[in-house]
Amino acid sequence: MIKKEFSLEYAHRLLNHGCVVLVTSHFRGINNILTLSWQMPISSRPKLFALAISKKHFSNKLIRKSKELAINVPGRNLIKEVHLCGSYSGKKVNKFDKAKLSPIAANFITAPLIEECFANIECKVRNMYNLGDHMLFIVEALRVLVDPKWFDGNFLKLNDSGIETLHHLGKDLYMVSGAVIKAR
Repeated sequence: MIKKEFSLEYAHRLLNHGCVVLVTSHFRGINNILTLSWQMPISSRPKLFALAISKKHFSNKLIRKSKELAINVPGRNLIKEVHLCGSYSGKKVNKFDKAKLSPIAANFITAPLIEECFANIECKVRNMYNLGDHMLFIVEALRVLVDPKWFDGNFLKLNDSGIETLHHLGKDLYMVSGAVIKAR
């Protein structure tokens, strides 16, 4: 998949519709992938996102130690891989191998990006908050890569055939993004 680097200005529009993401992390030679639904944009300037990650997840430990991560946005075509990555622990399984996903090098972080995802956002952790059974990670976007078939630099092209994001409902149930309509 050929991706183009876009300005960070509208990177939040890749996530503000509440899609499932694959968060990649790396620490001391270990890569991991976490399927995550609890994420959202929280600031335009600087470009900040919040990710709530269970303290039980192996990725939580890797991110706390490395203070970096990548947010990778999958389309409907990766539903099996998304679910698989959310069904195993990275302590026991190399999820890149198990899901047959391709890690590619990032420019500003050591965590890999996922080639098959239509968008990748390289991030540094700015703050961490201990909240109940989760940690809230506030991350700053450093770079965004997107397949221009999916994004024009301003908006996602979700009305185009075959371009749908995933939204987790619980267990093994997902829905896909629907029609884009104007409020007029």
